[in-house]
Amino acid sequence: MEGDDSAAGSSFGPLRYVQEVKQLYRHHLDRVTPQTRGRWLGFFVLQALFLTRVIAWGGWYAICYTLYIFQLNQFLAFLTPKFDMSLQQDERNNELEAGGAPDEQSEEFRPFIRRLPEFKFWYNVTRATLLALVMSVTVWTDIPVYWPILLVYFVALFMLTMRRQIQHMMKYKYIPLDIGKKRYSAE
Repeated sequence: MEGDDSAAGSSFGPLRYVQEVKQLYRHHLDRVTPQTRGRWLGFFVLQALFLTRVIAWGGWYAICYTLYIFQLNQFLAFLTPKFDMSLQQDERNNELEAGGAPDEQSEEFRPFIRRLPEFKFWYNVTRATLLALVMSVTVWTDIPVYWPILLVYFVALFMLTMRRQIQHMMKYKYIPLDIGKKRYSAE
């Protein structure tokens, strides 16, 4: 009988507290999921806070560089389709070369499915920004680097990767953002 009491007693200890914190965290995430504008506004406020911290105290450039490389990587995953269109096109070309009839489904509407959904994109970059903000509090993480080189390297990397992504979008004729898309209203 005492074994039963000790098992029940441990459920009220630190493990229960951790479970409650996880449940509360999940509850708040579920509440902010539909509020897209509010989430992104909060993210940009965190970004401004982090940049203000970096600029005002003049340090943590390595953390800043790492954060923005991670965010660039996440942004590219957000812009990239889940299914590689070049592989689908290669399969169609192989069927045509083998003597098959042209596939009538190739002109069929295929919705754009992202490799990284918008919520996961926001969640990942927000967590990374919070981590960078926390890391910028201590001097132990302020690694001395020559920041202009990091800035030039980041801009060059951004330009090259975005050029390649835009070329891919033009080649396979997809637009991952809602900018310029027609919206139909229910009348």
